[in-house]
Amino acid sequence: MGIKKKLRGKIAGYAIKALVKFPQTVSEPLIKVVLEKIWRQKITNVHQMLASVKRLSDTTSKNCQEKLFENLAFRGLIENQKIRDEGARHGLPPLHTILISPTMRCNLKCSGCYSKNYQKKYDLTFEIFDKVIKEGKEMGVAFFTILGGEPFLRDDLFSLFEKHSDVYFQVYTNSTLLNEEVVKKLAEMGNVTTQLSIEGFKERDDKRRGKGHFEKVMTTMDILSEHGAPFGYSVCVTRENVEEVVSDEFLELMTQRGGVVGWYFPYMPVCGDRTTEPMPLPEQRKLMKERRDYIRTHYPILIIDFWNDAPYVGGCISARYYCHINNFGDVEPCIFTHFAQANIKNRSLKEALNCEFFKEIRSRQPFNKNLFLPCPLIDHPWESGTFLKIPGVYPTHPQAPTLIEDLKDDLDKYSQDVYYIYTPVWEEWAKQK
Repeated sequence: MGIKKKLRGKIAGYAIKALVKFPQTVSEPLIKVVLEKIWRQKITNVHQMLASVKRLSDTTSKNCQEKLFENLAFRGLIENQKIRDEGARHGLPPLHTILISPTMRCNLKCSGCYSKNYQKKYDLTFEIFDKVIKEGKEMGVAFFTILGGEPFLRDDLFSLFEKHSDVYFQVYTNSTLLNEEVVKKLAEMGNVTTQLSIEGFKERDDKRRGKGHFEKVMTTMDILSEHGAPFGYSVCVTRENVEEVVSDEFLELMTQRGGVVGWYFPYMPVCGDRTTEPMPLPEQRKLMKERRDYIRTHYPILIIDFWNDAPYVGGCISARYYCHINNFGDVEPCIFTHFAQANIKNRSLKEALNCEFFKEIRSRQPFNKNLFLPCPLIDHPWESGTFLKIPGVYPTHPQAPTLIEDLKDDLDKYSQDVYYIYTPVWEEWAKQK
């Protein structure tokens, strides 16, 4: 063990020598600890880790680098751990991030999206928005994810970023509102990164999001790169685009444009869709894992696969390491689980996280010893059917029960097929641990 520890320290030292552009205020011991934490999780190999960090130092401004390491890495991963440990002694989950949808409004009308049905009067108020950040910080959270709808429709978003300059934000956006002025503000603040939604190449992206969207994303990436503001991309993976968005051609484009992270979220029929057809097939889901492993070996970009990375965090993390608060204030265990038992408007965050609904979810995790099958909605639909019957649990979207009531047979079959395909995958993975 001592040899391994020395080796980790030596490799981290090599990484530090490559970070000649990092600000002097970011200490070498801090970078060492962060890199060692990443390596211990085996989320990436050493070569890619060093290449990714070096690339980050080459493409982002000193101010953005400083905020990334101080707020997200040091405060979020290291300093606040003692706060989470203390909370755990009092029965609180060790929350690492909070997802917030302050608005569900959007300026696009993408096919199959429900955001066009929302109005400004349904937005979360600034006071409640601010309350969530404050109470999250008290629990040791230093990383907040903002989504929607289109978050940049809020005219008070920058006021919140500035008020809470001691934490780090990532914002999922369709990129259409990120002009030169907005990007300049982001770079000046330094504590915000953006994840740009994209469906694939031009033809596929424009087909869903509207003509000209792909070029707008490319232009936005150029502006972000010009100002040294770190950014990534986010893909809703479907049966139709899966091969395209994990292809060498697509990864080369995202890397060339300056993306430092890529988020892959498989489509889930959680908003009243009465079909599972857009979902990636079980064999395509396995293809994603194989391509993810390849990408992590060949590209200097951090790839996060929402389902296939579950073994690194012990399976499902809903209600345990993160939660989602929607525009009405409902506290949901997961961005895809549109059910709640508490509302942040009349409950504290601590109270909401310890409601019976959340405690029941945590008591059942992981839902299978095969951690490649993490999701209670998709991989174990009978589980979700059980805990959603808890008294006081209510749907937070009018059509949320469709998933449980109308798609039961389809999801049962899907989960069986996934189990069959992923059993040997898990056995092989477990051998290597």
